[in-house]
Amino acid sequence: MTLLTDQFFDSFASSIKSIEDADTLPAECYVEEEFHHFEKEAIFHHEWLCVGRAEWLENPGDFFTVTRADEPIVVCKTRDGTIKALSSVCQHRAMLVAEGHGNTRAFVCPYHHWTYDLDGTLVGAPAMNRTCNFDKKSASLPEIRHEIWHGFVFINLDPDAEPLTPRLAGLEEVVANYDFASLRGPRPDEPTVFPWNWKVMLENNNDGYHASRLHAGPLHDFIPSGLASFPEMPEGSAGYYRLNGTLHKNAAFNATQRAVFPVFPKLTEEEQNRLLFVNLPPSLSLVVLNDTVLYLIMDPRSAESHALTIGTLMLPEAMEDPLFELKVKMTDEAVERIVAQDFHVDELVQQGLRSKFAPRGRYSWQEGAQRLLNVWLVERYWAEWNRRRGPSAPVTAIRSGGAS
Repeated sequence: MTLLTDQFFDSFASSIKSIEDADTLPAECYVEEEFHHFEKEAIFHHEWLCVGRAEWLENPGDFFTVTRADEPIVVCKTRDGTIKALSSVCQHRAMLVAEGHGNTRAFVCPYHHWTYDLDGTLVGAPAMNRTCNFDKKSASLPEIRHEIWHGFVFINLDPDAEPLTPRLAGLEEVVANYDFASLRGPRPDEPTVFPWNWKVMLENNNDGYHASRLHAGPLHDFIPSGLASFPEMPEGSAGYYRLNGTLHKNAAFNATQRAVFPVFPKLTEEEQNRLLFVNLPPSLSLVVLNDTVLYLIMDPRSAESHALTIGTLMLPEAMEDPLFELKVKMTDEAVERIVAQDFHVDELVQQGLRSKFAPRGRYSWQEGAQRLLNVWLVERYWAEWNRRRGPSAPVTAIRSGGAS
């Protein structure tokens, strides 16, 4: 019996009501492979997906590879200094033409040595002279749309998708003074695969409700859950954010409870007394302190697993401090303790979601970010379900009675 029915999708209406009335999404959205495949088409084949940072491509020939929605992709800087996102699938026999990251003059398929220029153009195909009607021009690596937002590189597998940047206008004022594009940090390790749904990860990173409870103690008490706020975003926004006041200026997650790296110089007094959490679903979540930015890039692998890349950004001069490594060690130790608590909870939440007793729970006002995610998700779930059902039966009544 299929999970995907009108009744199932109609039930999402209660998850986008006002926070006082909303329910959580059905547990099946987190555990069922049938829904994961639906979600891949509804979201990951059409939305903008973060793949990394522009500064990873410093010189012509620099490249890195990722997989998004099971599509192998290579992102590179061409000889004229432009960034390209390309399918890394050789157009001969589907061998991948690139792995990992590095610098190259061209992409050479290791299988049969078809050679592609940095812009994807096929420039060499050995022993193809006897092949009838073979046209090298038609065998270039497919180009994938990309955009750069404040130094973060996004790709979109849908050639007809709306541009990303205009739909992030509602975030510009709140992120402007952090100047993300000018920040730098160590290149992150390769992604780690975790055994829980990507939405569990994104929800946890934006859950103001648990912070003062799960993380109670000197490493976190300066950012109480009661000082969280969840601004509404303009209709059609591709992102949303949470603010959280702090008990003292320039608070940070380390043994001193204060910023140990240079504070971002443009921050206002108000900004120095709060933290910012920015979300560009389905793939990027930012924890923005006043001296560092922690970024999480998510890549679903199945209904119950996702790959996670974690990186840190700060002012470039921070890394010139003779005490930089010691400060990083102190900060990392504190963050790792907090993250370990989150990861333990995420794994147990995923286990609970498999239970026949898993609820459609109710929200606290301190979980406002979860409702904002629900609104973003449900709009896309309904659009895909309507597409599959055809124009004769659009979901219209749900919209008129849903978000109140």
